[in-house]
Amino acid sequence: MTRLRIGYIPLVDAAALLVAADCGFAEAEGLEIELAREVSWSNVRDKLNLGLFDAAHLISPLVIASSLGLGHIRVPIITPFNLALNGNAITISPQLHAALSEFAVGDLADPHVSARALAQVVADRKARGVEPLNFGMTFPFSNHNYQLRFWMAAGGVDPDEDVRLVVLPPPYMAESLASGHVDGFCVGAPWNLVAVEAGVGHILHLGYEIMARVSEKVLAMRERWANDNPEVCAALIRALVRAAEMIGDPAHRKAAAEVIAPRIDVTPDLVERVLAGTILLSPNGPTRNNPNHIIIGGQAATRPDPVQAAWFYAQLVRWGQAPLSDEMRARAVAAFRSDLFDAALGSLPAAGNTPADGIGAFAGPEFDPANIQSYLDVWRKRPGRPRLSLVR
Repeated sequence: MTRLRIGYIPLVDAAALLVAADCGFAEAEGLEIELAREVSWSNVRDKLNLGLFDAAHLISPLVIASSLGLGHIRVPIITPFNLALNGNAITISPQLHAALSEFAVGDLADPHVSARALAQVVADRKARGVEPLNFGMTFPFSNHNYQLRFWMAAGGVDPDEDVRLVVLPPPYMAESLASGHVDGFCVGAPWNLVAVEAGVGHILHLGYEIMARVSEKVLAMRERWANDNPEVCAALIRALVRAAEMIGDPAHRKAAAEVIAPRIDVTPDLVERVLAGTILLSPNGPTRNNPNHIIIGGQAATRPDPVQAAWFYAQLVRWGQAPLSDEMRARAVAAFRSDLFDAALGSLPAAGNTPADGIGAFAGPEFDPANIQSYLDVWRKRPGRPRLSLVR
C-alpha cells in the first residue's frame, strides 16, 4: 500500500478526493490517502511546492502561475486530472443588493444589467465621497478573481481602480460579509449558500453565468514527483475517476454528500443541493436549478484541457499578472497533462473536451489558443472596458 498525503480546502469541488479516500476507491488501487485540511490556497501551494504534500486540491490558474514562477518561486506544477468544472458564485450583501436594484435597468439576474448597475453605484459613491466597495476573492490567480473582473468590466467598472479586491480564505467569506468587512465576494460552494442560509447574503450570479464551462479545481502535483512515480500517479487518477463517477451519478448523490459533508463542516443536505444544482439565491428565495452549477464526473469534465490552460494564461496577461510570450504560453499549456490522464485510463481523448465547448465567457470574444494576441486586442478596442495593464 502506497501512502500519499494530499492537501485540500473545505469546498465541494474537493469531492472526488474526499470520496476516493473515504469510500475505498484509493484502497482498491493500492493507495492509502491521508487528507490534510488547509484554510488558504497559499498554504496548499507552499506545502505542495516544498514536498510536504504529494498532491493537492488546487485552483486551476494557480497551477499555471506556479509553473511560470508568478507570485512565488518557480516550481513546475502539473495536473493530470480535473476535479470540477464551475461551482463558484458571486454573493453580495443585502445593502449592496438593494443599491443595485435601485440603479438596475432591466432584470438584475442578467450579468450585463447588474454590471451596469454596479457602475452606477460606484459612480454614486465616488460623488458622495464614500469609500470604494470591497469584494473578497480567494487568490489573485483564481477564477474567483477573473469572474469578478469579467463581470465588473462588462459594466465599465475598473476592478483595479473603482473597487477593492481583497484575498480571503473560502471558509471566512460569509463571516466577512456579515461583519461588513466586504460588500460581496466570489467563492466556491458551499460558502455562498452558507451566507444565504445565514441571512447575510444574496447570490447575484452563479459562476457558469459568467464563464460557461471553466476548469475550477484540479489535482495538482510537482512535475518531478509525477515523473518519478508514474504508476502511483496513474493509480490515483483511476481512483479519482471512479470517485467522480459516483458523485456525478444522481442515484449515489445522497451517499456521496454524506461522505463529503463532514470533511467540509456543512450538512449533507446542503452538499446534496449543491451537487444537484439547486441553489437558494436569497434568504427568502427564489431558487435556481441548473446541473451546470458544478460538474463533477464524466471524461469530458475530468480530462485536463490544454485549451483551458491557454485561456488561463491569457487572463494572467490581460490583468497584468504576466507578460505575453510564446515560451510562457507553451509552459502554461504543458502544465495540463491530458497525456497522463489518457495513459492511466488507456483511452483516447474524449469527444466534447474541445475548444468549441471551452470557456464561453459571457462578456468575452472567441478564444483561439494559438492566437492569444488577437484575443487581447479585442479587449483593448472595446469602449468602456478597463485598460489592459500588460507587463512588457
